[in-house]
Amino acid sequence: MARPAYRLLHHSLWDLVPIALGLGHFAFVVWLVAAFHSLSWWALVPLALVYAISMSWSINSISHNQIHNAYFSHRAMNRAFDLLLSVTIGFSQTLYRDIHNRHHRGNADLPGPDGKTIDPLSIYQRGKQGQPENPWAYTFLSFFRDDPKPFYDEMKRKRPADARWVKVEIAVTVAFYIALALYNWQAVLWLLPFWYLGQCLSSLNGYYEHFGGNPDLPIAWGVSSYSVLYNLIWMNNGYHAEHHYRPKMHWTKVKAFHREIAEQQREAGVKEISVSHGLGFLVAHRKRQG
Repeated sequence: MARPAYRLLHHSLWDLVPIALGLGHFAFVVWLVAAFHSLSWWALVPLALVYAISMSWSINSISHNQIHNAYFSHRAMNRAFDLLLSVTIGFSQTLYRDIHNRHHRGNADLPGPDGKTIDPLSIYQRGKQGQPENPWAYTFLSFFRDDPKPFYDEMKRKRPADARWVKVEIAVTVAFYIALALYNWQAVLWLLPFWYLGQCLSSLNGYYEHFGGNPDLPIAWGVSSYSVLYNLIWMNNGYHAEHHYRPKMHWTKVKAFHREIAEQQREAGVKEISVSHGLGFLVAHRKRQG
């Protein structure tokens, strides 16, 4: 007997939302290149900015939630969706998963006696005297400084099947953008700096997800934003303290979890900001007490 369609989803029917949005995001990228010459500059500039923001949005919502609770019941379907995400964001989803899981092992930790952090994305990695790095240096330089090769080399030793899939994701992504460039090289060249901007916006988002968190207290590892609109669009990424406290919890359950532990969070001094993480620079922050 055939399985009902919803059984293709491993956790929740709500996962149809990020799946549909992932497909829509890919279609948007293709449309943007295909329609490039028919669009005026008055349209191209805001659309390119939307494209940049959509990169950060996809990385921090669709791709992020796929990492922690893969949407599909079947491994092959998750591999296929990972491939789609890789092509859309221009970076291997499987490698992103590995780096992000390391981020959760360290949880924006402070450098140890050897001067290194467990978390390769820690905002304290290049900070001074127990303070986080300058947000703008972290935002615009992380893209050039982060080196995924050591993580890939370890993956080849420990999880060779994943390492092979990383190669597939990279090869298909490169082939896709070469094909787009052959179709319309001007559009691809125009979008390239906005793609970089999207990666920077993702780093900015990540910075304020932990700026003001307590690296020594699990319940306060992250910083949360309870903006209704932000969490609706970013699929509850605003509940970041809750997420780091329970990283395997499905994205649809973190709001209820917040209500359960709200009193504990207040006692622990969990930081909350009133804006989305990507706009965290608009909020006045107190200097960390070392």
